Amino acid sequence: MKKEKLIVFDTTLRDGEQAPGASMTSEQKLEVAFQLDKLGVDFIEAGFPIASPDDFKAVSMVSSSMKRSGVCGLARCLKPDIEAASKALKKAKHPRIHIFLATSKIHLEHKFRKVEDEIVALAKKATTLTRNLCDDVEFSPEDATRTNRDFLFRVIETAIAHGARTINIPDTVGYTYPGEMHSLIEDIFNNVPNINKAVIAVHCHDDLGMAVANSLSAVLAGARQVHCTINGIGERAGNASLEETIMAVKTRKDVFGHLVTSINTKEIYRASRLVSNLTGFVVPPNKAIVGRNAFRHESGIHQDAVIKKRTTYEIMNPKDVGIGASELVLGKHSGRHALIKRLKELGVKLDGDRVAVIFTKFKELADKKKEVFDDDLLALVDQETKPKKEAYALLTLRVNTGTDIVPQAMVKLKVKRKTIEATSSGDGPVDACYKAIDKITKIKVKLINYELESITKGKDAQGMVKVELEVRKKVFSGKGASTDILEASVRAYLDALNKITA
Repeated sequence: MKKEKLIVFDTTLRDGEQAPGASMTSEQKLEVAFQLDKLGVDFIEAGFPIASPDDFKAVSMVSSSMKRSGVCGLARCLKPDIEAASKALKKAKHPRIHIFLATSKIHLEHKFRKVEDEIVALAKKATTLTRNLCDDVEFSPEDATRTNRDFLFRVIETAIAHGARTINIPDTVGYTYPGEMHSLIEDIFNNVPNINKAVIAVHCHDDLGMAVANSLSAVLAGARQVHCTINGIGERAGNASLEETIMAVKTRKDVFGHLVTSINTKEIYRASRLVSNLTGFVVPPNKAIVGRNAFRHESGIHQDAVIKKRTTYEIMNPKDVGIGASELVLGKHSGRHALIKRLKELGVKLDGDRVAVIFTKFKELADKKKEVFDDDLLALVDQETKPKKEAYALLTLRVNTGTDIVPQAMVKLKVKRKTIEATSSGDGPVDACYKAIDKITKIKVKLINYELESITKGKDAQGMVKVELEVRKKVFSGKGASTDILEASVRAYLDALNKITA
């Protein structure tokens, strides 16, 4: 099968930046442009030169700096816009001017107040002017998917006849659906006499969540250029996501095997993070391809299968998009196999009986935390692999405290084969717990050090408490971990006491 080139036109720096709150300085745009060039996009739409002095500067800076990618500037079908774009692109190795003109009935009536013949005349005049200033002209009939098709064909034929080499079909307001987009592209091929002299492109918005699907449907119908943005950012709900569009083509070779792109997919994740950092737009964890959870598995059934064969639950290799490896997330849905694998990776070797105990404790901890981290596991192993000949074991802990009451604690311990309970007040809830324990043990100890630190991150992080107790001029240390710092404090105290009585 003969391979065909799918041209990737990235508009992160133009339409992407138009997302409210996503504005970038010209220097930041240049930084993104260097990454886009490294990524391998064919064209970078660097901005709208007439819009502002900084946008003009950004397009100029990108134009003079790109080694491989072509650089494009946007312009309305107005002479000042087109001339500004031409000047901004003066130093580009591969310049392109992208002009646009609304064609839908709603735009003609309410935005332009012009009739169809006037729009055709404008298209002719603007395309001719642009072609005189730049060899590579892209023309967009804005709101094409809501435009009367016969009129759309007429405008496209006119633009091609007067110099447009690329005809872009924008779904400006994200209105169409895949079947309709496929039909539209087919109709353009069948009804525009000179369509063979131009490349058909598509520019899809995500207002109904179908930007990528519509873009791919257009490609299947014969479009050979896609407009897209990193992370799908853009006006309103955004644009077709570059990473999703490209990885769909790469992954579904049974459907798109006749197409090739110039994209180095291993640079996708780096591009995603750069754009996210510069715009401040956080990538949702469930975002396809580049979201934090895209290659993470928590379900025990999935984890077991992925351990045996990655492709059971992964249709892409994370390395192909620049992510080191897939990850087995330990949480309440995780199974024994994932836990054992992670423990081995941490250098922890346990026999079958100890694994069963650790797995039970792990499940108890996972019910309290959204995610169990490596440090959580190590603390858990440390706690559960201590000698079990304990003189004192915690059974129950209750604390009543507040800003306007004296803290009181009730502690119930297992002492050898007996259960003993004591209550005490204190200067704080920890002090109250320790005094209640002292009533049970009747050991005179002096607390000489108390440290509390977070084992992991987040509001549900485990706290690790370390204490040092002095008894008869000897110092004994203990530590305890829990998502409840009072429980951690009690466990650390009992750990030290058990060493005293060992």
